[in-house]
Amino acid sequence: MKYKNPMQVPRIEKVVVNIGVGESGEKLIKAEKLLERLTQRKPIRTISKHKIPSWGLKKGDPIGCKVTLRGKEAEEFLKRGFSAVDNQISESNFDEHGNLSFGIREYIDIPGVKYDPDIGIFGMDIAVTIERPGYRIKRRRLKRRKIPSRNLISKEESIEFIKKKFGINILS
Repeated sequence: MKYKNPMQVPRIEKVVVNIGVGESGEKLIKAEKLLERLTQRKPIRTISKHKIPSWGLKKGDPIGCKVTLRGKEAEEFLKRGFSAVDNQISESNFDEHGNLSFGIREYIDIPGVKYDPDIGIFGMDIAVTIERPGYRIKRRRLKRRKIPSRNLISKEESIEFIKKKFGINILS
């Protein structure tokens, strides 16, 4: 797509890599080690919001971990993540606001990563937020505003951006 204004060009705002373990303890520590090894960032624990007695889950228990990547690091990790899914993602992985999320079944699918018997096998979810410059107005502290509908990124525009930037095949 051709843009007349540089403020209309989409960009990757952030990439969130998440491993949901479902329980705290040894398994969660291994997942944190894996995320730290893959991203060179310290992961943050995610906390359960609900109590589910049948699963043995209490409100406030740590059940997973995540890392947020921005800038060049985000793009580099995203390239590795796309190659783990054979550079093919479904059109249904995009939401109506142009964001993208997909999963990797096993971390050993990522190129350059070898199996570590101390860690075991984990899958992960990758969520990508795509936005235009100027979206800061919805997050700033003073004079916060909504993004006008004419400036929102559509699903089709986001698909074109990902195709062009990463050379990904989008399946219908």
